[in-house]
Amino acid sequence: MTLIDLLLLLFVAALAGSIGQAIAGYSRGGCLTSIAVGFIGAVIGVWIARTAGLPVLFNINVGGTDFPLLWSIIGSALFVALISFISRSRV
Repeated sequence: MTLIDLLLLLFVAALAGSIGQAIAGYSRGGCLTSIAVGFIGAVIGVWIARTAGLPVLFNINVGGTDFPLLWSIIGSALFVALISFISRSRV
């Protein structure tokens, strides 16, 4: 994997994380947070898809590495919704 492939993979993760944050309606942090949320969302989304027996619908191949974009967006939305539920103050 070259440097360009790594930067492209980080960009795709940031895109998936920011879409997931927009769907959940909760955003804290900037670009690095979106990248982290995108990668965590990919792990959560793929785990949910494999557990439920669902197919991988939209993969992006970057430098020989497959990145599940749809499951990453779904997983990041679920992850951000969970974080927002935990971190909101209860008045």
